[in-house]
Amino acid sequence: MTDRDYTPSSTHPPLPPPSEDEQFARLRLLRSRRVGVATYNRLMAEHGTAQNALAALPQVARAAGVSSYEACPEGVIRAELQAARAAGARLVERGDALYPALLAEREDAPPFMWVVGDTDILTRPMISLVGARNASSLGLRMARTLAQDLSKAGYVVVSGLARGIDAAAHAAALPHGTLAVQAGGVDILYPAENAALARDIGQNGLRVSEQPMGLNPIARHFPARNRIIAGLSQATLVVEAAAKSGSLITARDAVDQGRDVLAVPGHPFDARASGCNMLIRDGATLIRNASDVIDMLTPVDGNAPKLPLPPTPQTRSAPKKRGSALREAAKLHKTILSRLGPSPIAEDQLIRDLRAAPASVTPVLIDLELDGQITRSAGGLLSRSV
Repeated sequence: MTDRDYTPSSTHPPLPPPSEDEQFARLRLLRSRRVGVATYNRLMAEHGTAQNALAALPQVARAAGVSSYEACPEGVIRAELQAARAAGARLVERGDALYPALLAEREDAPPFMWVVGDTDILTRPMISLVGARNASSLGLRMARTLAQDLSKAGYVVVSGLARGIDAAAHAAALPHGTLAVQAGGVDILYPAENAALARDIGQNGLRVSEQPMGLNPIARHFPARNRIIAGLSQATLVVEAAAKSGSLITARDAVDQGRDVLAVPGHPFDARASGCNMLIRDGATLIRNASDVIDMLTPVDGNAPKLPLPPTPQTRSAPKKRGSALREAAKLHKTILSRLGPSPIAEDQLIRDLRAAPASVTPVLIDLELDGQITRSAGGLLSRSV
């Protein structure tokens, strides 16, 4: 039984405030083997309470071909709650007043998040700032300047606590508001070189994670973390990113959610700027300073934070169209992958099948080839990588 056994519903009925026993059962349900976000939401919708869902779980597993199924042991949850108390962590559930409204819009929003720090940060407008781990000096300086100016203007700067751009953004925004989304448990300070920064954020900002307490992050946890980074914010700003990078995954998550994507351009010869340049080519808003960011953001509750900087002299283009080209590119990515299989076909035949202009298809094919999702054989034949 996996999340694929269920089709996520488009709406999630509001859950009543749980009793202590029910919240314990909900956490136990979510931590049970092969229960992800989609399965959790479906089980809660079908059974009404986590206690009922847990009782039905073995039968649901058998129907999915999984025998001898047992839900997460109660002792595991007790240990997690004890570890949370020791770390000073608080559990925020989807439906709580503190749960960020923008994140709750996602179909795959975490049912629970552990948080350490100032929970008032969850109620403030946010912007995500992400980028390369092996950032250049110029990229780090740009990230620090953007984060400092945006946080002074009232935005919480969200990032992933990684080395490079993430760490620079967190440190610069710390005096005014920053939120770190962690790939592992909220009590695991990873990477070790950012442990002091993580502790500072826990005291003066906020650290959050959907993972169990004490969980060391592995590779598959980082894309899951990235969807939260994108989901929390009105927009995602990328400062230096290679053509294949986690920052681009975050940007694509933002596009899929209908959020704005912004990027700082870089020199074409610098591989660390290739991802940002690709985003701008595909419709992301080009950013030179924090004024550019605030100019294009939708006001929050009619009161957008104001930046104490001189106005940008350049007149901006129609804001309602920003990101539309990027969303179209993301849609074309999916369409091309759905048309390709292991058997190679000619590129011109694929373009005819898509009924699209070659000028719009060719850049996307290059992206997919660089990303390793398609393979180009002799004679220009294309196939989906396996």
